Amino acid sequence: MKNLIAPFRAAEGPPPGTLLRFLRWALSGSFLVTGVSALVSVAAGVLEVLSALILGWVIDAALAGKAEGFFAGNAALLLGVAAFFVLLRPVVLGVSGLLQSVVLSPSIYTLVLSRLHRHTLGQAVSFFDNDFAGRIAQKQMQAARATTDLTVDTIQTVFFALASLVGSVLLLLTIDTLTAALLALWLIGYIALIRLYMPKIRATSTARAAARAMVTGQVVDTITNIKTVKLFGHSDHEDRAAIDAMHQFRERSLGFGKVSAGFRFWLMALAGVLPVLVTGATLWFWSRGAASAGDIAAAGAVSLRLAQMTGWVSFTLMTIYSNLGEIEDAIHTLSPAHGLTDRTGAAALDVRAGAVRFEDVRFTYGGGAGGLRGVTLDIRPGEKIGVVGASGAGKSTLVAALLRLYDVEQGRILIDGQDIAHVTQESLRRRIGMVTQDTAMFNRSARDNIRYGHPDAGQEAVERAARRAEAHGFIADLADPKGRRGYDAHLGERGVKLSGGQRQRIAIARALLKDAPILVLDEATSALDSEVEAQIQTALEQAMAGKTVIAIAHRLSTIARMDRIVVMEGGRIVEEGTHDALLERGGVYARYWARQSGGFLGQEAAE
Repeated sequence: MKNLIAPFRAAEGPPPGTLLRFLRWALSGSFLVTGVSALVSVAAGVLEVLSALILGWVIDAALAGKAEGFFAGNAALLLGVAAFFVLLRPVVLGVSGLLQSVVLSPSIYTLVLSRLHRHTLGQAVSFFDNDFAGRIAQKQMQAARATTDLTVDTIQTVFFALASLVGSVLLLLTIDTLTAALLALWLIGYIALIRLYMPKIRATSTARAAARAMVTGQVVDTITNIKTVKLFGHSDHEDRAAIDAMHQFRERSLGFGKVSAGFRFWLMALAGVLPVLVTGATLWFWSRGAASAGDIAAAGAVSLRLAQMTGWVSFTLMTIYSNLGEIEDAIHTLSPAHGLTDRTGAAALDVRAGAVRFEDVRFTYGGGAGGLRGVTLDIRPGEKIGVVGASGAGKSTLVAALLRLYDVEQGRILIDGQDIAHVTQESLRRRIGMVTQDTAMFNRSARDNIRYGHPDAGQEAVERAARRAEAHGFIADLADPKGRRGYDAHLGERGVKLSGGQRQRIAIARALLKDAPILVLDEATSALDSEVEAQIQTALEQAMAGKTVIAIAHRLSTIARMDRIVVMEGGRIVEEGTHDALLERGGVYARYWARQSGGFLGQEAAE
């Protein structure tokens, strides 16, 4: 039963930007089960009305006969009543509860969250650059929870209540049309109250959800960068920023609270009118001989039940409208279509030799400074090139374009003659290994972090890569607060439990394990001291063997032995050649080499 809804079924297309279409997208694949659940909820609502009707039958039967012969004369009725209350009603209500707690809630939440998360993972890097990571995560969970609550509340409350209301009107029609008309009149007032307040609740809920997400984003951003906060002594500054966000959330919450408090007051006042109207009318008809004592009991039970249910249903409706507001708020963040997509019919990249060619490539981040401005570069299969240049010269953009983290504005990039814009992004990035200066670590085990380069690799392969990267020694000594040691020890968020050099060595082990035919080194040894770098250099040379390599470095000594060095300035290639040839030319590279101190580009030589 728990798998009646496939919780990880993929959705068709991106999430739409309008509410109803988004709900259809999010819940597709669950409509059969939700429909059955709605029918069961309707049946439960009808049984509530029948309970009052049956109570009236029993009272009329009791008043129609004598006490001493009541049970014998009404055995069939009493057995039917007992079966109704002991068997039928509990079974229907139990099935309804089972559908809610086992079938609907867990699966729908997982279904919606997995779809939103899958869509978010497909967004371009720029999508994440422009928002808080915590805010994006909050929006995903907010939309999944709100959609789940909306679905379950609609089925378990709205359908139940509608069935009860319709059944109550039909029941009162058997007593007198005037009583039924009074109930209908009361319903009109009830609906008018809902129509007056629900849009306000929806709007204030949307504002509250946006403010809550901003608090989450602010807090997560501060905690993620807690070391920077400590180093600069800016705890007070971050506290004020968080308090400002919390103040905004409190103001939005107060606005929501005021609207909901007013709604509850008028709702309770209206609910108190219903028993007076319905029971009073039935008593009046009874006094004129037009209704029985059982009718009074049935009408009284129905009116009291409806009055109680009114509060419950209305509070649920308030929650439903709040959830609608939260879903709409999340849609604005999560529904944008992917800015970087695979073309229709895109094939997997087939790397046979590893030749890379940039043809008149231009990319300027939307027309701003930096980027690439007409870069043409041929890299032969197995060639190892170093890329140097001052900050902002375009080195990192060159690599980002190769990995297709952005689509170039002009020109094209070919790998073994295949335009990377025409192949799948996943296949492209799987064929390129990379070690960056800002090494990313997951809060997972050391083994899992290394095995990210090749998820199916066994322990022996993981250890072999770690030994080649000079990482095995310190990994063996790792321990985390939960007692996990060695390769099982978790590294903390973003690898905070490791030094910069240790993180770099795990990243190198990851790249070694991936064993991709094209290797990119972006300041791969920048966090290592000279002794460790010398040890790593041998491993890197082994990793580079037989591969096409692009190495970016400020430490020129690390790329002096490359087959060719490419010098960039202002997004253009201004020089290229071997280390010796460029020094002999006496141009930009020679100037960099002359200025470096300790092998670092951009530092004036010590005097």
